[in-house]
Amino acid sequence: MSLNVLGTPLQVCSQSPLTGWFRDGCCRSDPDDRGMHWVCTVMTAEFLAFSRSVGNDLSTPRPEYDFAGLRPGDRWCLCAQRWHEAYLAGFAPQVVLEATHLNTLGVVSLQQLQDCAVIE
Repeated sequence: MSLNVLGTPLQVCSQSPLTGWFRDGCCRSDPDDRGMHWVCTVMTAEFLAFSRSVGNDLSTPRPEYDFAGLRPGDRWCLCAQRWHEAYLAGFAPQVVLEATHLNTLGVVSLQQLQDCAVIE
């Protein structure tokens, strides 16, 4: 069983759009995932623009990859390092702690994640 950053069972991040390294809705991966897609985030227009500006366009549809593009409000398993980069630049999207994999704490601190936590 995978754990989240709070030490409890990892929750589903999103089924629509379907996210995760395994495209099962969960922010977990295997050693082949160089991006470490562990952070469950809620997209914002500001983050999507930031991500596009640093070479990772997540909003443009890519039909060849069955990717419709992300919109503000969508939940998505984001690379831990990309989230940290956005955090340092002031553009980090909100984080769903219960759906963010424990391994994320090897890249960013729990306090940083809590600074941007979704309040549900």
